[in-house]
Amino acid sequence: METGFIIETIIKAIVILAVFSAIAGFTTYIERKILAFMQRRLGPMNVGPQGVLQIAADGIKLFMKEDFVPQNAARPVFKIAPLITASTAFIAMSAVPFFPEFELFGYTVRPILSDINVGILFVMGVASVGLYGPLLGGMSSANKWSLLGGARTAIQLLSYEVVSGLALLAPLMLVGSLSLIDINAYQAGGFSDWLIWSQPLAFVLFLIAGFAETNRTPFDLLEHEAEIVAGYATEYSGMRWGMFFIGEYANLFTISFIVSLIFLGGFNDLWFIPGGLAIILKVMVLIFFFLWTRAAWPHIRPDQLMWLCWKILMPLAVINILITGFVMMF
Repeated sequence: METGFIIETIIKAIVILAVFSAIAGFTTYIERKILAFMQRRLGPMNVGPQGVLQIAADGIKLFMKEDFVPQNAARPVFKIAPLITASTAFIAMSAVPFFPEFELFGYTVRPILSDINVGILFVMGVASVGLYGPLLGGMSSANKWSLLGGARTAIQLLSYEVVSGLALLAPLMLVGSLSLIDINAYQAGGFSDWLIWSQPLAFVLFLIAGFAETNRTPFDLLEHEAEIVAGYATEYSGMRWGMFFIGEYANLFTISFIVSLIFLGGFNDLWFIPGGLAIILKVMVLIFFFLWTRAAWPHIRPDQLMWLCWKILMPLAVINILITGFVMMF
């Protein structure tokens, strides 16, 4: 039994790593196409039908491009930084239940790598560590733009982490558990039981914090090309650069699954739609929303991010916790 469990865990880890690495690459193509459509352009068109082989071309370029380390960079830290971003992005997925249980050749498969009773705490903690990748990458590079990007990482980390943590407290008070499976089961009654209806403010606050965590517009301060060239990644090339962005897109999917599980009914059946398909549809809608926002919203300044987080979002999150506590008391 112990050997079977170890083999199953290894297979799940390999599947998660392979599937989400591939999806991260495909998402770059989808993002280009969506942005092009919204801006009345064509996007990738020349490499393969409708430019679909652009993903393969990008992959070949990343593997073939020279991978150099700047002369005055702190070499060990410079090399480790991309590994931190990529590895933490996939480690955070280990406590996320992606689909409901299903049977395969008579064997019950649970699509979660590790069902721990503090799942959401684990995911948020590991995802937070991931921002040390851009921070160390920017600090170790011999480039002032990289250093500015790394400094902005610290600003963003301190600002959005407070909001995301406080935003989750209110729905967790209602559920009474930190397990993502328990949170999903709490909404098993159907569409009307989704936590977004009882916690709309928490949903909005956590979604806004999700933009900052995934370094998406309008909170892409770490690599703002109009101000700091490419920020923390200015000195990176080849697969070291690619690992940063594989981690970024993997985090995008993690946040989308977390939002779906906590606020949108998770993988419970939705009317005639089975749970596995339902959560895929929810995640696709959220991914589209993230991409849509990039096409529609301008960048903000670091001081605007801090002002928004500390003076607007954090007080709203605290008020939401107080209101939820009073409602539960009475």
